[in-house]
Amino acid sequence: PILSDNEIPKFWAAFEGVGLVEGMALKMLLLTGQRPGEVAHMRTEHVEDGWWNLPGAPVPALGWLGTKNAQSHRVWLPKAAIEIITEMDTAGMVFASPRGGAVSSLDVAMRAICKDLGVERATPHDLRRTHGTLIASLGFGRDAMNRIQNHAEGGIASVYDRHQYADENKRIMESVAAKIISLMLGGSGN
Repeated sequence: PILSDNEIPKFWAAFEGVGLVEGMALKMLLLTGQRPGEVAHMRTEHVEDGWWNLPGAPVPALGWLGTKNAQSHRVWLPKAAIEIITEMDTAGMVFASPRGGAVSSLDVAMRAICKDLGVERATPHDLRRTHGTLIASLGFGRDAMNRIQNHAEGGIASVYDRHQYADENKRIMESVAAKIISLMLGGSGN
């Protein structure tokens, strides 16, 4: 499932009650639309000038597992995402467990939130789906969603289209974050 406009503020508020690391990681997942495992392994070394640079290949020395499709990827971090990184005040692993590895309890946190809210089971991956749906609902389209979420593209278009879409991706990410924040503040998100 995806979260509705009415559910997003409820879940956002509930993220506060599952522990700082888990709650902030879930917020980051909703704000960026990246895969739960990639968010859990987010590194401060990969954030530069507002961009989160996700290496496609594993970097064992940093505990980075690589992206699912092994393609390097750049994600613009909207202001709310940068604020989360700043609040975590860490060097290295942004969402570290007490033992220093990547947070691994996001599924457990989401189950607890769903139980507390009395809603159908939602998973961390559903936050990614929600983000992708917001991209499309704001009029940016499926190609933009696939690009932002690092879905592997095939066909001849990926061979000929070498444009990086930096400005477009910034606009998309800021628009989705603005919609989420507007919903939090009680607006319609339009």
